[in-house]
Amino acid sequence: MVITVGGELDATNADDLETYVGRMRQPRRPVVLNLGDLTFMDSTGLHVLLRVHAEVRKQGSTLHLTAVQDLPARLLQITEVWDALNIHPTAEVAIATLLDPPAPTPRMWRLP
Repeated sequence: MVITVGGELDATNADDLETYVGRMRQPRRPVVLNLGDLTFMDSTGLHVLLRVHAEVRKQGSTLHLTAVQDLPARLLQITEVWDALNIHPTAEVAIATLLDPPAPTPRMWRLP
C-alpha cells in the first residue's frame, strides 16, 4: 500500500494521518508513505511517523518512506531518525525493494 502525504504535517493534522494509516493498513503488509509532496514536518509529525513505524513492526511488517524532501529530511537527519527508518528515493524503488529484497550480507567468523 502506498499513501501519498503532501502539504504540511504538524500538530494540526498529524493525528489525522495516523488514523488514516491505521484504517488503511493491513496486518503483515508493508506500508509505503510517499513524502515527495510534504513541504514541512514538525515534531508532532515526526512522532506520528515513529508511532506508525512501531505499530507496523509490532504487526510483523515494515514502514517505508519515499522521496523525503528538504525540511522533513532535515528533521529526520538531525533527530537521527533517518538511519532508523527505511527511506528510499522513490516509491518505485521502495516497491522494487519489497518485491526483491537484497540478500543478507554474509558475516565472517574467524577462529581465535
